[in-house]
Amino acid sequence: MKQNITLSLDRDVLKKVKVLAAKKDVSVTRLLAEELTKIVHEDNQYESSKRRALARLKKGFHLGGLTFTRRDELHERR
Repeated sequence: MKQNITLSLDRDVLKKVKVLAAKKDVSVTRLLAEELTKIVHEDNQYESSKRRALARLKKGFHLGGLTFTRRDELHERR
């Protein structure tokens, strides 16, 4: 479902947006809608990547060293 919004812009910015939209052969509405959609999509991708990275960090990494389950095992002579 689409919904209209009201947006206030400085006149100089609006003139430049109209020129930019004309260069791309789209309406100002479509230009802004596409840019806002792109921003939301990029934010969603960032948040998803961030969650995956934090989950990997929480799990930890085995770097090939010896694994000890108790503190006294660490100090045993081998």
